[in-house]
Amino acid sequence: MREQVQGALPTTIADLSALVRIPSVSWSAFDESHVLASARAVADLALSTGVFAEDQVEIIRSAISDDEPLELGQPAVLAVRPARNGKPTVMLYAHHDVQPQGDDALWETPPFEPTLRGDRLYGRGASDDKAGVMTHIASLRAIHAQFGDDLDLGVVLFVEGEEEFGSRSFRTFLADQKERLAADVIVVADSDNWSVDVPSITVSLRGNVTFKLTLTTLEHASHSGMFGGAAPDAMIPMVKLLASLHDDAGSVAVDGLTSYEADVPARTDDELAVDAALVEGVRPIGTGEVLSRMWFQPSITVTGMDVPSVANASNTLLPTVSARVSVRVAPGQPATEAYAAVERHLRAHVPFGARMEISEPDSGDGFLVDTAGWAVQEARTAMREELGCRGGRTGHRRLDPVRLGPRRGVPGGPDPGHRGGGPGHPRPQPERVAAPRRPAPGHRVRGDPARQARDAQLTVPQSTPGAVNRTARRDAR
Repeated sequence: MREQVQGALPTTIADLSALVRIPSVSWSAFDESHVLASARAVADLALSTGVFAEDQVEIIRSAISDDEPLELGQPAVLAVRPARNGKPTVMLYAHHDVQPQGDDALWETPPFEPTLRGDRLYGRGASDDKAGVMTHIASLRAIHAQFGDDLDLGVVLFVEGEEEFGSRSFRTFLADQKERLAADVIVVADSDNWSVDVPSITVSLRGNVTFKLTLTTLEHASHSGMFGGAAPDAMIPMVKLLASLHDDAGSVAVDGLTSYEADVPARTDDELAVDAALVEGVRPIGTGEVLSRMWFQPSITVTGMDVPSVANASNTLLPTVSARVSVRVAPGQPATEAYAAVERHLRAHVPFGARMEISEPDSGDGFLVDTAGWAVQEARTAMREELGCRGGRTGHRRLDPVRLGPRRGVPGGPDPGHRGGGPGHPRPQPERVAAPRRPAPGHRVRGDPARQARDAQLTVPQSTPGAVNRTARRDAR
């Protein structure tokens, strides 16, 4: 099996490069045809494994809600090979959509042109999460090359198309595809490793709450030379209100947000400064153990603001300012409870009587994993045999909106160095798009297969008895 994986790495990296070239940004302001093109490419890759028959691979768009007019989410890929002879079924999850690339000028190389520098592949989605997609594809190819059709293990490959945009149609997708998604084990390929040499088993994820916060103080813009100092522009209360969310140490200062108590491995502030690329002189924020702050304590981040750019700034008082706020919620606290706590805080602290509006809320719960199952032991055994170490258990900074389990193993990818239906309304049926024919083999990209093979991670959800490693259990065929 090792030889199969190693020998196929050039093709795997070439296929990853082809996926990175597709600008599959799932946000509504971007061209959704690219996300469909990405889904079709993933469907082709699923067929190329030889594990699935052509009629077992589908591209599916599900309704975001039951409201009219019907709005569909971004396309997902679902491939199902039923188990035989009483063997378990393993679900493999990843997502093929990516976040917006931001300002192209800030990239050293074009964001959608994969670029090899040393033994790393750079490009939007090269790690998060098209490398996760290719982890699963490469594993399935290796299994098929080893066992052919003599495989009784059931396989469900689910590659989401809107993870980066809130998984808006996910609830409908789960309801519509519940029977086909049934599995004994879920392997989610969308998380970090402890280091390039030490794989990780993610055992906790923080939840997430996001919303748009808008403050309005004036009916219209006015000249700052005439009214400044007496009339409050919207930026003043916004700055003060956002600052109230943290204390002087940088810890979250919102009553009602909880922390989770658990032992964590040691990590120093100096190590954090290197890992997070702090600018010289900048100090870490918060209190307590570094990894406790990252895994088990809440955090609040302002991820965007609607204000004039510096280049377009004029001498006017801003009547309205909006900010996008992201709250990471400690494992164990319901996201709805955390949202209510933050909303109470904001309403109690809004300055100068500014009119406040909270809109576009989105949330998802975090979770904790039971690591006593047989599958975790299988994962550790595989890690020890392949890498000479026992996989460490880690928490993680991110919510898995899929809520199927924690996330990702990636060949040459993530490591610390990488930067329901309403009453009276029938549920809309998902749109199904026929999967295209399998593609011609991709071109080859040079790289260091040994280094690429080190970054492997398997994670399991709390709700399952365990997980099997990516090459399947020895008795599964």
